[in-house]
Amino acid sequence: MQAIQILQHGGPEVLQFIDLPTPTPGPGQALIRIEAAGVNFIDTYLREGRYAATLPYTLGQEAAGIIIALGEDTAASGFKVGDRVAWTTFPGTYAQLAVAPVALLVHVPADVTSQQAAAAMLQGMTAHYLAHSTYPIRPGDEVLIHAGAGGVGLLLTQMAKALGARVFTTVSNEEKAELSRSAGADEVILYTQEDFAVAVKKLAPAGLHAVYDSVGKTTFDKSLSLLRTRGTMVLFGGSSGAVPPFDLIRLAQMGSLYVTRPKLNDYIATRKDLEQRADDVLGSIADGTLTLRIEHIYPLSDAAHAHRDLEGRKTTGKLLLIP
Repeated sequence: MQAIQILQHGGPEVLQFIDLPTPTPGPGQALIRIEAAGVNFIDTYLREGRYAATLPYTLGQEAAGIIIALGEDTAASGFKVGDRVAWTTFPGTYAQLAVAPVALLVHVPADVTSQQAAAAMLQGMTAHYLAHSTYPIRPGDEVLIHAGAGGVGLLLTQMAKALGARVFTTVSNEEKAELSRSAGADEVILYTQEDFAVAVKKLAPAGLHAVYDSVGKTTFDKSLSLLRTRGTMVLFGGSSGAVPPFDLIRLAQMGSLYVTRPKLNDYIATRKDLEQRADDVLGSIADGTLTLRIEHIYPLSDAAHAHRDLEGRKTTGKLLLIP
C-alpha cells in the first residue's frame, strides 16, 4: 500500500510518498480501506517535531472508510466487515489502508459521505467539546473565536450561535470575513486592518465570557485582556507558536480568570463520550443543522502541498487527502 511517512523532522519537504506492507489488524483492531483522510494542524506539529513521534512515522490522525478485516477480540464490538466507519486520535491515516482500535471507531450514518465524516471527526468533535464542555456556552454569553474561517472556527461559530451566544471572530481578509458571517458570526474583525482587542473592547465593554484561541503566541495576551471577571481563556492550539510561560498571579490581577489548555482525547476518553459527541456532530451534518466547508481535496501524494497551504493560512474550512 502507499502512505505518507516522515523519516526526519522538518518542513513539508520531509513528507515521503512510499510503499509500505499491508498492515495486519491486531487484537481489538480493524483494518480499514481509507476513502478520505483529514489534514490537521497536529499533523504539522508532529512533522516539525513540536510533538513527539517515533520515526519513521506515518502521519494522519483522522479518516473515514470501510472495514475490510477484523482482528481477534472484536466479535462483541458491534462492527463487521463492510461497515462504513470513521475515527480520530489514532495515527497512520495518510495511507490507503490503516488499522485502528475498534474502541475508537464510530459508524457513519447513511446520509453522511466518507468525505464529510473524515472532515468532521477531529474538528467537529473539537468544536463540540469546546462549546458544550470546556466552557459550556449559555444564552446571552459573549465569546470570541480566533481563526473564525478555519475548520474548527466555522463549526464552533455555528454551535455557539445555536447555544445562544453573541459571537465575535477574527479573520485575515474580507473573503474569510464573509465565510465567518455566513456561519453566524455577529461581529467579524479583520485583524490585518485593526487591533482586534481594541475593536472587541468597543463592542463588548463589559468583557467577554470566553475566548477560544487556536492561534496562541500572537493572540494570547490580548485575548486575556478582553475577559470579564472570572472569564475563561480556552487555548486549544498554537498556529502562531507556543505561548511563553507566564506568572499565574496575573490571572488574579486581571479578574480571577480561568485558563485551560484542553485536548480532544480527554473529552472522548470514554466510549460514552465518544459516541455522544460523534452522534451529535454526524447527526447534525445529516439533518443539515451543521454545515461543513470542505475547501480542498488533494490526492494522497500531494500531502506536502496540503501542509504548505494549511501553514500558510491560505485555507478556510477543511482539507482532505484521497488515497
